[in-house]
Amino acid sequence: MPQQDELVKSTKEKMSHTIESFQKDLNTVRTGRANSAVLDNIKVEYYGFPTPLNEIAQVSTPEPRVIMIKPYEHDSLKLIETAIIKANIGMMPNNDGSVIRLNVPPLTEERRKEYVKLVGKYTENAKIAVRNIRRAVNDLLKNDKAMSEDVTKRLEKEIQKLTDEIVAKVDSLAKAKEKDIMTI
Repeated sequence: MPQQDELVKSTKEKMSHTIESFQKDLNTVRTGRANSAVLDNIKVEYYGFPTPLNEIAQVSTPEPRVIMIKPYEHDSLKLIETAIIKANIGMMPNNDGSVIRLNVPPLTEERRKEYVKLVGKYTENAKIAVRNIRRAVNDLLKNDKAMSEDVTKRLEKEIQKLTDEIVAKVDSLAKAKEKDIMTI
């Protein structure tokens, strides 16, 4: 019995990690408001190493349509500006010599639809990851000859219920993000 509980627990953990990863993906998708998470994937060539932007600068959103980047070292200002331009996130950096400001332009209808498609792609990838976890656990259960058929069936049902819950959560997060994107 403890082995079975461990199996369900580890499956739940893996599926939770999928949700966390999905949420990080969603945070990188722009909405009409300023969100510093759109900069999470930007790496700056800092002393010869690609370094995440948030490790070499303070990123904040002082206004609803402005992202402000204040580097910890003044020398890295130009490097950050270059990295943002290379990342092609749809915003041009305004460098005033001490901070960089990114004005978040309102999204066009066409751009909103592109972002909704991107959210759909992330959603499908998350669902596939959850189903793959379920399949791996079910294969493990089927190949375990020491486990009785009743126990195997019960665990498969439990894993299926967990899968359904996680997929519903993915759908709900995606729907909320799509609503956020389409809100003007």
